[in-house]
Amino acid sequence: METTKFAIPEIIFGRGSIKYAGQCALRNGAKKVFLVSDSGIEKAGWVQRLMDVLETAGINWIYYPSVTANPRDFEVEQGAEFYLKNGCDVIMAIGGGSSMDTAKGIAIIASNGGKIRDYEGANRIQRPLPPMVFITTTAGSGSDISQFCIITDVKRAVKMSIISRTLVPNISIVDPLILSTKTETLIIQSAIDALAHAIEAYLSRIASPFTEPQSLKAIDLIMRNLQHAVETRSLDSLEKLSIASIAASMAFSNAGLGAEHALAHSLGGHFDMSHGVVHPILLTEVMRFNLESCPAKMADIGRVVLNKRLGSDEETAMEGIEKLDEFFASFDVSLKLHEVVKKNDKKHLEPICKMAVNDACNLTNPRPASWQELLKICQKVW
Repeated sequence: METTKFAIPEIIFGRGSIKYAGQCALRNGAKKVFLVSDSGIEKAGWVQRLMDVLETAGINWIYYPSVTANPRDFEVEQGAEFYLKNGCDVIMAIGGGSSMDTAKGIAIIASNGGKIRDYEGANRIQRPLPPMVFITTTAGSGSDISQFCIITDVKRAVKMSIISRTLVPNISIVDPLILSTKTETLIIQSAIDALAHAIEAYLSRIASPFTEPQSLKAIDLIMRNLQHAVETRSLDSLEKLSIASIAASMAFSNAGLGAEHALAHSLGGHFDMSHGVVHPILLTEVMRFNLESCPAKMADIGRVVLNKRLGSDEETAMEGIEKLDEFFASFDVSLKLHEVVKKNDKKHLEPICKMAVNDACNLTNPRPASWQELLKICQKVW
């Protein structure tokens, strides 16, 4: 086996674990925390809950609420200026992928300078980042675990993938109680995002014995628990989705992703759409494209999805993909691109695919994908 690495943060998991946020900040030398979140998390009461925890621990904080979906480059750069101006020392984020990616972007600029676009790609961050303590409010994005940061370059209308070991937070706090305040739509989109992470990481060119079991475990937990979580809001089911998200994040953070996420980033950047919307549309078609390159591994996924193995690898794999199509159709989600993109905007698919082919996620796709092949995938799911 080739040399590999496996990087994850310290993970504090459990119902009510947000109460340990102050202690975690203190262990990382906090005197003034830079707190990042958004209005939705504020309205749900979790920002105030976190502020109360910090106050009890005797920690001062500065609050940066300027987080939007698909965080923009200028928001990150303004946040870094605010961080430096206030002499903060630990960055804490509470929210979904947007809050945590904003916090990561702020950490990059605050410690390394320049513009966030300077760090697009892999391993371009030279200096250590401030300590980061993240509290995730979704079970899907994985930004609290991963070495990925996704920021929108407004000028190019593209989501930049920034990848570096230094982007792995010091501590991830995962409190499943927070999921009980999430909407049905967010629970579904987050879980399917985690499912896409798990599947693409398992098929990745650089998957390893350390990432593959995490991928398969995540797939199994999501397939068995998402429907029940949506129907009942059972804390046991929500907790299992949280575990699945962690497992999928540990896998993709170390194994990378694939063409599906490359397309998702480019579509999301161009049309400013929510990341979770595109996975039920793209994932199975990308799996069909990849099947010829990795039939045995695709059959492993099929076995987990179906809870059985059929006569051949190809049969198990195809049946598993069809089962995933049925699984997505059982939820209130879009299944075709024309449902989320205006008809007149179809003409933009070619430049979008030309952008996607250069996304870092495409490098680890199991089958080399040209922009023309990515365009065919988009046309099939139109």
